[in-house]
Amino acid sequence: MNTNYDLLRRKEIIEILDGDTTIEEIDGVRIAMPYLSGPQLCELSQKFGCYQEYYWGKSKKPNLSRWQYLDNLLKYVINENKTSQLLSYMMSKERFLSTLSSLKNVEEIEKQYQYIFQSVIDKINSILYFGGHELCIINHQYIIKKLGVKVVLETPNLKIINKDYIKSLAERAIKNIEDNDVDSAITKSRTILEETFCYVIERKGETPSDSGDIGKLYKQVKDLYNMHTDKNMNKRINKLLSGLENIVQSIAEMRNNGSDSHGLGNKRINISDYHARLAVNSSIAMAEFILSVSQNSK
Repeated sequence: MNTNYDLLRRKEIIEILDGDTTIEEIDGVRIAMPYLSGPQLCELSQKFGCYQEYYWGKSKKPNLSRWQYLDNLLKYVINENKTSQLLSYMMSKERFLSTLSSLKNVEEIEKQYQYIFQSVIDKINSILYFGGHELCIINHQYIIKKLGVKVVLETPNLKIINKDYIKSLAERAIKNIEDNDVDSAITKSRTILEETFCYVIERKGETPSDSGDIGKLYKQVKDLYNMHTDKNMNKRINKLLSGLENIVQSIAEMRNNGSDSHGLGNKRINISDYHARLAVNSSIAMAEFILSVSQNSK
């Protein structure tokens, strides 16, 4: 784990990442990261497996400051070794839609995006500079390194995902349910799928999507293992495959702001223990199926 990522938790850097800091303004266009509200920061946290809640209306529970929500998320992804994935997601072109959508053509969009992107990196590095560090991108990974030091990223050892690992994680999820912590159980259900997808993608020598979107990971799996439904295949098998896709989508959305659950405050539905058990058991079935597909692939 790269402990230098902790440097990102400086408040002035967090205020850049959550959109508080305007780097400059050109012809009325604000050069900055997209502004993330409290609910959006909670939604982002949940996307990466860090449960945080935003309370609405007359709730007596106080909300955290926006920078505190992001600091909690950074602390979590640093511990889980997902910092690069988070930064990649936050800095992706799609996150700047509100800023770029008014531009006339692809060339203008790309030019403006690259300018904002580099301005953000430069602003963060102007802060890190005095401590002798810089944020840079090497082999599509965001890292923080010491100034003047050349870094060669080693290929990480492939984490082994097998039925025993899935069973172990599932048992911990069931224990969460028994302790009335259904949110942690849902998170583990997603983790079972996410880690299985990443594992079988890496077995093909490919790099898993770092967008934080489990649906994109599953699409990679389908493409790499030619899992698209075949009209010549038995209809009942096709229905099973379609059902598995619904499992992936449902588990991914159970705590997303855009789903039926809303996931936040008084708009958030309650998930019963039997719903959580269904999610856990479904993720086990899906993960074991994907492992079997991978193991039987030429």
